[in-house]
Amino acid sequence: MDETAEAGRTGATAETVLTDDGIRLWAARTAVGAGEPVIFCHGGPGLWDTLEEPAALLPGGQVFRWDQRGCGRSQRSGPYRTERSVADLDAVRHHFGVERMALLGHSWGARLALSYALAHPGRVSRLIYVSGTGIDADSTWHPAYKDAFLRQLGGHCERWEELRARGGDRRQAEDRELAVLQWSVDFADRDRALEYAQAMATPWFGVNHECNATIGAELRRSPAADGLHDRCAALRVPVLIVDGERDIRPRWAVDSLERALPDVTRTTLPGAGHMPWTENPEGFRAATRAFLLS
Repeated sequence: MDETAEAGRTGATAETVLTDDGIRLWAARTAVGAGEPVIFCHGGPGLWDTLEEPAALLPGGQVFRWDQRGCGRSQRSGPYRTERSVADLDAVRHHFGVERMALLGHSWGARLALSYALAHPGRVSRLIYVSGTGIDADSTWHPAYKDAFLRQLGGHCERWEELRARGGDRRQAEDRELAVLQWSVDFADRDRALEYAQAMATPWFGVNHECNATIGAELRRSPAADGLHDRCAALRVPVLIVDGERDIRPRWAVDSLERALPDVTRTTLPGAGHMPWTENPEGFRAATRAFLLS
């Protein structure tokens, strides 16, 4: 891993973070003027950081992005658990010498950022929860999401099913094709959906399916088991919930989180899907900047 390599067109510099159990994580630092530090948590599980675009929309300060354990440019090694991911996020914070920071999490990363804030509230100044799925059991919203997914996939359903059925026998190019088809449903603009998904898959680092399955199974357990609703009700960190109006994950799934949090603002961005910064960048910029500068 090249610690001095540029990490994108924003001029970020890549570094290696060493976790407390000796795993090497890829991370990138961007300094864009005055302002509090913000650490990003990408979606997945099993994917890698694709958040350079929203990072460039923030008002300033140091921005830190990273590939989660076993994903992207980070070392391919488990174990894969939410608790372990929280510890890895703290290793990123410690590596960069940040005492207190804002967190921005997207999709699964929103759940991870929330979990970190619940575990270490004194280290989090603000939390931006983007395109998450709330704190109720996944079974409450996933059937509606699955139906919407298949409708959105439309004429690509047959090819998607064919590739998915190959499982571990897929070649790398086929694995990428499958991901592009899946990610295309997350964009409201159907004329440009495949183009946007192709951009997300470039460069291609390969999905960590073991990580996805293991953490996915953990997330499907009932949140009542660890008192998640009560813990959110006790959280004294300001939270901004950002939704894309046309995200196919039902936005009502996030209502219970909004009701539980004592200090929460929620904004819905018109015309945007699961990656709202791509389809409504000005709305995303305005919402996040107003929150971080308030």
